[in-house]
Amino acid sequence: MANILVVDDDAAILTMISRILNKDGHNVTTVSGSTALDGIRVDGFDMILLDVMMPGKDGFALCEELRGIVDCPILFLTAKSEESSLVYGLEKGADDYICKPFGAAELRARVAAHLRRERREHFIGLSFAGSRFNLSAKQLVVNGEEIALTKAEYLICEFLARNHGQVFSKEQIYEQVFGFDGESNDTTITTHIKNIRMKLEGYHYSPIKTVWGIGYKWEE
Repeated sequence: MANILVVDDDAAILTMISRILNKDGHNVTTVSGSTALDGIRVDGFDMILLDVMMPGKDGFALCEELRGIVDCPILFLTAKSEESSLVYGLEKGADDYICKPFGAAELRARVAAHLRRERREHFIGLSFAGSRFNLSAKQLVVNGEEIALTKAEYLICEFLARNHGQVFSKEQIYEQVFGFDGESNDTTITTHIKNIRMKLEGYHYSPIKTVWGIGYKWEE
């Protein structure tokens, strides 16, 4: 069982999500719009689902604010399919997104997958010539400097580094990192890889290589 917060200004969506996730034994707290969050301790939740388009403070701004408080998975609920919007959301610290309309099976699978990933055990460390992973703290250190990665970015790096030299497609990375079939989620991985590379290149470090037509690998 997990404590899940759902923020959306659509009462029907809140009712539907609560009903679906309650059947899986989760404790669901629903909030109608970002302004109704006042007084709620968000650091006690295991996952947060955020609608993107809300009056007042939208989901993007709220996600950025929450990322300074919580470390749990944040998933966007969005009717927007434009890549630029999804990229922007992931840059704000979201782990993934679910496009509306979605079915009960997809919602349950996505939530379960992210919760499983969150509960995986980590070893103490993983070292390479130019970097070190502090796995228990979920930190990537390059030349003595901790890289400011989002949780999703870090987990992608860790997965590729653990499987150093092996090539993985975007679908395989998504499935292995998030635990859900990634056939329709190319944008998530592509965007995270792009953001990771931009951050690491600032430290003159480029371990993620593209194998054209196949996918990505970690190589130093």
